[in-house]
Amino acid sequence: MADLHTAASRVRLNLRQLEVFVATARGGSTRAAAERVARSQSAASSALAELESALGAPLFDRVGRRLVLNENGLALLPRAASLLDEAADMQQLFAGEHPAPLRVAASLTIGECILPDLVGAWQARHARSPVRLAIGNTSDVIDAVAAFDVDVGFIEGTQTHADLVVRPWMKDELVIVAAPGHPLAGRIVTPRQLRDSAWALRERGSGTREAADRWLVEHLGQLNIAFELGSPEAIKRLVVAGNTLGFLSRHAVAQALAQGTMVELKTRLPAALRRLAIVQHRDKRLGAGAADFVRDCVAAAKRVSA
Repeated sequence: MADLHTAASRVRLNLRQLEVFVATARGGSTRAAAERVARSQSAASSALAELESALGAPLFDRVGRRLVLNENGLALLPRAASLLDEAADMQQLFAGEHPAPLRVAASLTIGECILPDLVGAWQARHARSPVRLAIGNTSDVIDAVAAFDVDVGFIEGTQTHADLVVRPWMKDELVIVAAPGHPLAGRIVTPRQLRDSAWALRERGSGTREAADRWLVEHLGQLNIAFELGSPEAIKRLVVAGNTLGFLSRHAVAQALAQGTMVELKTRLPAALRRLAIVQHRDKRLGAGAADFVRDCVAAAKRVSA
C-alpha cells in the first residue's frame, strides 16, 4: 500500500487543470477558457496557475491580450487533449444517458454532399450521441483537427500539417458544367473555347480551387475567372442562371445533372481525378464512436470503388 500512496502523491495534476489549459490554448485567454468550461475567469486563472506551478514551467507567452502557447505548452497540448478524451470515454461507461458527441469537420463538398448519409446511418446506431459537423474549406478543416477542436476531418485538398496524419479515402472526379442553354452545351468543346469562356470557381484555400488551379491551368493555360465564390451551391446557381462555366465535384452536381438543370460539357481532355482524404491528429486516440464512424466511411469508399 505504501507504494500506491507514494505513486499517488507524485501525481500533482488533475483533469480540471488540464481542461482549463486546453480551453485556454483554443480560446487564447482565460476568459475564453472560462466560457468553454463553465467556470469563472478567476477559477480558470487559478487552475492554469496551479498547473504551471505543478509542472514547474510556464505554458503560455503573453502577446498583447492573448495567451499563446510556448514550446512547453505545445508539447503538453496533444497529451492533455488525448487524456481528456480518454477520461470522457471512461465517464461514458457509467453515464450512458450523456453519450460523447461525434465531432467532425469536413470541406464543403464532402460535408454537404457525401457525409450527411454516412452521419445519418451512424447516428441510427448511436441514437443518443449528438453529432457536431463543422463545414468549411480545406484550410479550416486542417486547423480544426490540428487544434483538437474535432475528432476527425475530411478534406478535398492536398494541404497537410506537421501534427496530422492524412490518409487517402474516396475517389472523386471534377467536371466542367454549364447551363443547358450555354453555347457550348451538346458539342465537343475545344481547349480554346474553354479558355475564351467565363468561369466561376471556388475561393482560394478550398480543395476544389486547388484542384482547379492545377488541372485547368495544366490543360488550358490562362483562364477568364469571372467569379470566385465560397460554396459549390453558389457556383451551381450562377452557372444555371447564365453563361458561366463551373468546375465542381461530380458529387456536388449529380442531382442537377440528373434533373437536367445543368449539363456536363464534353471535351477530349483527360478526366480530372483526385482523392479525398481523412485527417486525424497523430497524437489523438479516437474514442469508440469516432473510430466506428471512420470505419463506416472507409467501408463506404470501398463500396463506391467496387
